[in-house]
Amino acid sequence: MKPIRLALLTLLGVSFVCWPALSGHAASPHVVKRGQMHMGTLVFLTAVAPDKQLAHAAIEQGFAEIHRLEQILSTWIPDSELSRINAAAGQRAVKAGPETMELLEHSLEMARLTEGGFNVAIGPAVEAWNVSREGRIPTRDELEDTRPLMDLSAIHINKEAGTVYLARSGMRVDIGGIGKGYAADFAARVMREAGASAGVVAISGDIKTFGRLPDGKRFVFGIQHPRKENGITIGQLELEDEAVSTAGDYQRFFEKDGIRYHHILDPQTLQPARLSQSVTIVAKTGVLADGLDTGLFVMGPEKGMALIERLPGVEGVIVAADGTVSVSSGLQGRLQLNPQP
Repeated sequence: MKPIRLALLTLLGVSFVCWPALSGHAASPHVVKRGQMHMGTLVFLTAVAPDKQLAHAAIEQGFAEIHRLEQILSTWIPDSELSRINAAAGQRAVKAGPETMELLEHSLEMARLTEGGFNVAIGPAVEAWNVSREGRIPTRDELEDTRPLMDLSAIHINKEAGTVYLARSGMRVDIGGIGKGYAADFAARVMREAGASAGVVAISGDIKTFGRLPDGKRFVFGIQHPRKENGITIGQLELEDEAVSTAGDYQRFFEKDGIRYHHILDPQTLQPARLSQSVTIVAKTGVLADGLDTGLFVMGPEKGMALIERLPGVEGVIVAADGTVSVSSGLQGRLQLNPQP
């Protein structure tokens, strides 16, 4: 299918096409798209509803839900639950709400599924590399000093008491690799409850869809080529009631002596993972897609694709370090690959 590209939004790894409201019929659904800054990035919400007022109301509630979760989960907000948990590491347990507890449990499950490729406590090592700012190459001793802080067995979640305790002083959990997908799930749910029949929640490279467009077609997405700019994609994919998330070595990186140093670290080596250029995951939930893409990036194409094929309802596209593109069996009839130079 060749989508009508009327409003193309290019994000970190994925892009999607939005259709304008169908005109000429009073009863036709309306499509409204708006953007706001949340969670340190530009968030776009798209709502399909019977009228514009209802579409705008659904979007407002979606933004409000993302803001609510940000206040709980952002480590950039000093009094958030996660910030208070981190500040009390090695000292005491901290009361936490259901969202924090659930997201940390999801994070530990992602670590188990990806054989440790995803690690919610890897923040100290990432900070040592300073990739998000000017970037630096830390010494081996600096990195080894952070290794004890990544011990996931030191994360104690007490459901009965409603507390989280980080047993090692200096530990820090950061849900940056899974939290946006989690928030997208929540926002999509409240938008639907507010009356939207379909929509898209796009938080950076993490996207959740529900329903279909007014003409009955699915939402169309493009997968960013990891080595080409200007919106060049590997291919296009239609989604309905699914989420998509991409992790890539092109999103945050610096170069030195011709070597690319990016933000996705292998928790075993504490060095940038080198087996993949990008991993795109399609799943029913944003939290699953967001959590898996980073872990599978670390695992590499062979192990990563084998895991995708074992997980029900999960599909993926992996671009290996040499540029080879692997597509899971469930996407081979859905993904339209573009000719590549």
